[in-house]
Amino acid sequence: MRPDRFVYACASFFFGMAILSCAATRVFAADAAAKPSSVPSKAPTSSRDTYLAYFEEVYQLMKDNYYFDVRRSDLERFIKIFDEKIYPSILLEGKSGDYVRWRSAAYLVDALKQPDDIFTRFLPPKPAQQFVKEVYGKKVDLGIEGHAVDKGYLVDFIEPRSDAYAKGLREQDLIVRLDGVNVVGLEEVKVKDKLNPLEGARVKVDYISAMTHAACFIEAVSREYFKQTVFIKPTGVPDIYCLQVQKFNQGTPEDFSRLVGSFVAQRPRGLILDLRGNPGGPPLAARAIAAFFLPNGEPLVYFEGRTRPRADLDIPVLPPGYHIDWPMVVLVDKSTGSAAELFSGVLQDRKRALVFGEATAGQVLLKSLYDLSDGSTMAMVNARGHFPDGRPFPFDGVHPNELFTPEQKDQAVSLAAKYLLLRSEGRL
Repeated sequence: MRPDRFVYACASFFFGMAILSCAATRVFAADAAAKPSSVPSKAPTSSRDTYLAYFEEVYQLMKDNYYFDVRRSDLERFIKIFDEKIYPSILLEGKSGDYVRWRSAAYLVDALKQPDDIFTRFLPPKPAQQFVKEVYGKKVDLGIEGHAVDKGYLVDFIEPRSDAYAKGLREQDLIVRLDGVNVVGLEEVKVKDKLNPLEGARVKVDYISAMTHAACFIEAVSREYFKQTVFIKPTGVPDIYCLQVQKFNQGTPEDFSRLVGSFVAQRPRGLILDLRGNPGGPPLAARAIAAFFLPNGEPLVYFEGRTRPRADLDIPVLPPGYHIDWPMVVLVDKSTGSAAELFSGVLQDRKRALVFGEATAGQVLLKSLYDLSDGSTMAMVNARGHFPDGRPFPFDGVHPNELFTPEQKDQAVSLAAKYLLLRSEGRL
């Protein structure tokens, strides 16, 4: 199979998947301009009744959507603590009414949610905006990372979905001027500030192309994009490849197909997927990547909550000839969560891959964002993941086939590569 045809076909497939993902994933993050101001007032002018009404709003939102039963007795117990301890303490700090409301609401959410739930939380308006970008793997800047050298600023990495990349800037190019200012002599922190302007800002970039050695110029726009999340890691073993997936977002399937396409013609003898430290992301991204390794069209997982009907996810159908049958090892650790442990758990359960490392986070849960009346946001778990046969993903995580000791963790990729090599040679 030609690598260029592999990438082209997969890119077309995942473009459709991205549209599906956008349609299927609802994010309740309203336009900040339409929300009440998030700047706290200078005095706590709200009455106790106002706070109690807000607590009722938070409680009702959790009662209607949370994956586990929320009891009114817990709300009443919290109100008693609020009256006796929280409210007097916060007032003594001289904080604003907004602060009292938001701080207290955060305490209330902690009191209502389950002890093993590490996701559900309350977020005031400004932190909520940043949280949404982090959860969905979004970023706003020029997408350029690098370091200062004698003749300018050398580009070490550029986000493939950034405007600067679209206009031709590449890794190892040398930036010499930004907005007409010579980069040489500028403090590196000032260069980085210029490369991270506010959304919509235009930055003039003069650079020397590493490929042609010609002087080039672009005007790059700071805009929102999905960050690259998949990277090739060296294994030290010929024909054994490793892809590190740092997070799942709507761009992850595209990144995955592009990088796999770069070495598919080499006929690898094994593949390592490093999901250590991957906190997860949209389940549809994990679903799309699973299509490379599992029979297409079959059930993958389903999610079901107390007030949320069952939602089944099947394995998408890839174009003919793009199924990967190389032997696999998936690396996980205690920070591997959500869609990342869903993916590793399914591949392990189907005996498609061996899982090495340590038990995962135990958080295969469906999560959504909900707005409150004052522009704050609730990030909430509303359903739990299940295998197709009805077994829920365990709260103690996916347990690896091979448990690594602390001494082995730093050599995890090397150990997995050696295992795959021995297996390919028939010595295992």
